[in-house]
Amino acid sequence: MSVIVVFLLTIGGIAGWWLVRQGLLTKPWLETGSGPIPDDLPLPTAKIGLVVFLAVVGCLFALFASAYFMRMDYADWQNMPVPRLLWMNTAVLVLSSVLLQCAVVAARQDDLATVRLGLTAGGVAAVAFLAVQLLIWRELTASGFLVDRNPANSFFYMITGMHGLHLLGGLVALALPLAGAWRGAVTGRLQLRIELCATYWHFLLFVWFALVVLFMGWAREFIDLCGQLLS
Repeated sequence: MSVIVVFLLTIGGIAGWWLVRQGLLTKPWLETGSGPIPDDLPLPTAKIGLVVFLAVVGCLFALFASAYFMRMDYADWQNMPVPRLLWMNTAVLVLSSVLLQCAVVAARQDDLATVRLGLTAGGVAAVAFLAVQLLIWRELTASGFLVDRNPANSFFYMITGMHGLHLLGGLVALALPLAGAWRGAVTGRLQLRIELCATYWHFLLFVWFALVVLFMGWAREFIDLCGQLLS
């Protein structure tokens, strides 16, 4: 249970900081003056929807991590080896996230060429991440670490597969701003879509870091320490 609390507190802290930064906690209806309420509110509805969606996804992965920790206490649990390709895949996902952030900066500066480059290269890096993940699965199965051989194997394939599905959904969403960038100039709607995609990518990168820590076995002592501080 402590892993869920720690994860949710982390997600809540990041979401709260982001919402404050975006201006959601301001109260424009309390502003003095007789002018009409502006149409452009501090935070677009799409951003609020994305925050809610990411909170739900964060809870899902927190439940997976909690189940992982509880299942580790049984005698039939055998840890899987961590493939070396996992580190390369982590670097690829970091690169993809950085490239999308570059596209966000370029969109704010109305630099269409850099926007196209950042979105395209970021998407290619994400596809490469999924391809390497398939290679990791193939390497593990060839070494005898099949899904039904051990509970640790099942958790690894399930959790990494779920992360891959979310990244695949992100690629589908990325197609919209990518097509818009290649069709014409940077507009407000295009900039919003790029920012949403970049935020989603950063979140998946954070989840991936958490999964790496989980699979490496580094999380147990950290969770125990946080549980003691929260008790």
